Amino acid sequence: MLFNHINNFILGFTYCVFYNVFCSSSEFSSDGDFLLGGLFPVHEVELTTAMFSPESIECSRHTFSKSGYQMFQVMRFSVEEINNSTTLLPNVSLGYDIFDHCSDSKNFPSVFSFISQNGSIKPKEKLNTRQPKVIALTGPYGSTRTITIAPLATMDLIPMVNYGATSYTLSDKLNYPSFIRTIPSNKDLVQVILRIIKWFGWNWVAFLGGPDNYSEDSLQLFNKYIRNTGICLGYQESLSQNANYSLTLRRIDKLNINVIVLFAEPQYAKNIIKAAIANNIRDKVWIASETLSTNQQILREPGIKIIGTVIGIRERLLSVPGFNEFTRKAKETTKIYMNDNVESKIQTKTCNQDCENCSLLNAEEIIQEDSTLSFAIYTAIYTIAHALHKVLQCNMNECHKNTTVKPYMLLGEIKKLDFLLHGRQVKYDANGDPAVSYAVVLWHTETNPPWIEMVGTYDTYPEITFTINNSLLPWRNNVSVPFSNCSVECEEGFSRAPVGYHDCCFLCRKCPQNTYVNYSREPYTCRLCAENEWSDAGSMTCQQRSVVYLQGTEIASIAVILSGIWLVLLLVIMLIVFAQNNNTPVVRSAGGSMSFLMIVCLIIPCIGLLFFFGETTSFRCRMRGSLYAYFYTVCLSCLTVRSFQIVCVFKMAEFPNVHRLWVKYNGQWVFVTSFSVFYLITCVMYSTVSPTKLFRDSFSFRDQIMLTCELAHPIAVSIIFFISFFLGFLCILFSYIARDLPKNYNESKSITFSIILYYMIWIVYYVAYVNFKSKYVMLLNALAQVLSIYAILFSYFVPKCYIMLFQSKKNTAAYFQTSIQNYTQTLSRS
Repeated sequence: MLFNHINNFILGFTYCVFYNVFCSSSEFSSDGDFLLGGLFPVHEVELTTAMFSPESIECSRHTFSKSGYQMFQVMRFSVEEINNSTTLLPNVSLGYDIFDHCSDSKNFPSVFSFISQNGSIKPKEKLNTRQPKVIALTGPYGSTRTITIAPLATMDLIPMVNYGATSYTLSDKLNYPSFIRTIPSNKDLVQVILRIIKWFGWNWVAFLGGPDNYSEDSLQLFNKYIRNTGICLGYQESLSQNANYSLTLRRIDKLNINVIVLFAEPQYAKNIIKAAIANNIRDKVWIASETLSTNQQILREPGIKIIGTVIGIRERLLSVPGFNEFTRKAKETTKIYMNDNVESKIQTKTCNQDCENCSLLNAEEIIQEDSTLSFAIYTAIYTIAHALHKVLQCNMNECHKNTTVKPYMLLGEIKKLDFLLHGRQVKYDANGDPAVSYAVVLWHTETNPPWIEMVGTYDTYPEITFTINNSLLPWRNNVSVPFSNCSVECEEGFSRAPVGYHDCCFLCRKCPQNTYVNYSREPYTCRLCAENEWSDAGSMTCQQRSVVYLQGTEIASIAVILSGIWLVLLLVIMLIVFAQNNNTPVVRSAGGSMSFLMIVCLIIPCIGLLFFFGETTSFRCRMRGSLYAYFYTVCLSCLTVRSFQIVCVFKMAEFPNVHRLWVKYNGQWVFVTSFSVFYLITCVMYSTVSPTKLFRDSFSFRDQIMLTCELAHPIAVSIIFFISFFLGFLCILFSYIARDLPKNYNESKSITFSIILYYMIWIVYYVAYVNFKSKYVMLLNALAQVLSIYAILFSYFVPKCYIMLFQSKKNTAAYFQTSIQNYTQTLSRS
């Protein structure tokens, strides 16, 4: 059975190839010095069936196509016009051999005829010795048909200058090295469709195509180019003739998709439109591909006006001058020929070079047919002619007619062509694709008869330009553009929370404080502002924070600085007064030489006040606290020793040995020195292991960065402050024990008062530090240091200075001796 099928195929092929010599007088063939091949869909196979063996087809048995026949006539006209030209190919004539190409998979005999040499095909023959029947060919119409036969032509590098295949696959020069096209590829068409979608702000679209290379290639490109554009393909399907079109349209309607990209051959597109009308699918926007944009049959489909707005893309139409006259003349000649030569009518019947219905058409029917591809066919023939002009080294008068022309020579020249044809630039890029000149058209289906209007343009030469005249579209007059978005666009400052698979579907969430959303970079995330920036909730950008620190020029700062300077002056004056009265009883009762150490320890912390003002640094943080903490604590240790020493003298007489050792070895200085060294070591360790550091507080205030000093490790801080507070506690304890001592030796009240003030001042500060965040908390720290020094100054030293300066009679040994005697008598009575 298989052998019989193969035998029938070979017989059919032989009949088609070797009997076409009888067609020389028909429209399908014409002699010339160089022969061109042509493939046109004069007939169309509407229903295809699966094949299980090789078959040939007789196209004349299928549906006649007026538009296909018009394309056929455009090639004949183009060849005749070139032959009549005295400049393009002088003294050279072009011939043609045209076949009716009606099927995707059963038209191989015509291609075999083109690539054969003297009736035979030798696939392994070298290119420089190979001389196929035609030097170039044009056609066929449609991507699937072209992809099917292209390998046969391109393996011999026969230029295949195509007028009707847009699949981007054919731009692959590795697989299709000699394929050239005169219409834009699907890549360009998809780019225009995406620009239309972006122009109107849509992002929720459907894509419907057919089961062919044209649709599949376009769908792949569409999916590729919508990445990172914000456009989502909500629904996609390739529909066969037997598909459930109604179900598909109902699914699209249920998904609230209002923009449908229709990228299908007319036979499939017609079924989709009919189903939309039948299912009452209304108010959609249909973006039609080039094959549909001017299809008069679909345009006139009854009820089409209810489906919505149809926007199409087609090549900018250019007429072919002289074609109408040629058609009228050709039909008159055909009539005379057919009437006078009935026998020749039979003789011209050759496989797929026969058309009984062609003679029934009059010239006006051909002229009025859709001429979308006419200029593309015209350009294809002129492309071949211009390349041949280069190969034959023609001038204005003649060509080197005897030059051997190989197809690959023609191909090399085609790639370098750049010429004007009726105002349009003809040149090809590295992929064999032409410059693009598209028109965006609108179908006016509400009128009778319906008509097509150009509403926009897209060009790639000399640069890419795209524009649409919105005033020509049906949603003018204050009617909004149809909505086709999966989600309503978020307001400013709201991020998108994805819902489902598609990026276009989302919920809107307001960005919190100190975050922002950038729709151009990452619309799904509220990004944190930088540390030196801030923002309100729902912001699109961040603002610069102001850097805040305690400045010395503020009134409050000046007041603290002045109080610190006044304190230093008082302490220096007091130091002078004590020095002048060094050997007096009052100075000795205040601690003697130790009182000078106490005053110096109170002066040095005042220097640390200077580090509170100005831009905060890590060094300032360390200095502002360490100077005060160390020297003030040493002063407290002196007060502690002084209060203990008084208790020892008057209360511990029953322990003479202890008292003797304390006096012999200067116990007060041993304690102060030992404690100072120990405390110094503790402070150094504290500053080394866990120092106070600069802290940029960006949390307390939204629009400020506050430069503060971060406390060290809590345990280290606790140890430092515990020592100071414990010394204060000992001072109060010893002062309480010595409350009934002689008045001149009794500093218990002054020490107790100064220590209580010290506690109160720092408790107030720590409460403020914990509960308030402000640069003035740092000012309060400086003020606390000043006030705690003032507390000791006025409670302990000022009264003694007052006695030395204004009550000198009390600063005598006799006065102090009297106080001791009175205290002794009081004890004896009790």
